[in-house]
Amino acid sequence: MTHHPVEKSYENLPVFTAVPHEVRTQLLAQALTHRSPAGTVLFEQGETPTVQHVVLAGSVHLFARSQAGDEVLIEVVRPGDLVIPAAVVTGSPYLMEARVQEPSRFLLIPAATFRAAVEREPALAQALIGSLAGQFRRMVRQIKNLKLRSSTQRVGNYILALSRQQHDPGTVVLPFEKHLIASELGMTRENFSRTLGALQEHGIRVSGERIIIEDLDRLVAASAPDPLIDTD
Repeated sequence: MTHHPVEKSYENLPVFTAVPHEVRTQLLAQALTHRSPAGTVLFEQGETPTVQHVVLAGSVHLFARSQAGDEVLIEVVRPGDLVIPAAVVTGSPYLMEARVQEPSRFLLIPAATFRAAVEREPALAQALIGSLAGQFRRMVRQIKNLKLRSSTQRVGNYILALSRQQHDPGTVVLPFEKHLIASELGMTRENFSRTLGALQEHGIRVSGERIIIEDLDRLVAASAPDPLIDTD
């Protein structure tokens, strides 16, 4: 684990955009940056937060685990966002485990410092509300995706979302291992593979980790995208 002093450029993070300069300065004076290799567990579910993680580069996968040891991927946190701020500001135990799937970099702000700043600075509280609102809306979209759609529609819309994110209407690359994607979509790896196979009759061709979209209209028809679920 390596910690580094905080660079002045981190003042431009979304959470700090509207925060007065003196408050940003105070927060960053007590913060550190931290690099984590792939496979690092940032914290376990049930732990009490000691810092507020802000993703600077890479990503964090949030997993939930049952008492029997079954594990599902709940969400992926990307650069600029806070990692489970609800637990940090309430001092409550984390409901999920945070695991780094790729080399990543974080800003670490002591939890007590972050809570105190939120209590006294309205602009930071407003930024936090915005972050929490965005995470809540993503969670609602995820629940609607899982409960209202068939496996074909879930996988089809996942491919369409990757096409938008990767800015390539013809070919997408699966960003994670298939068992992780399957977990996020609420299915087994075997069901995910079968669904990919079935979608080859609806305009795609699978080549390892690459998916070639040969007929976008057919894929869209099979996926039935919904702007209230599929908004990025």
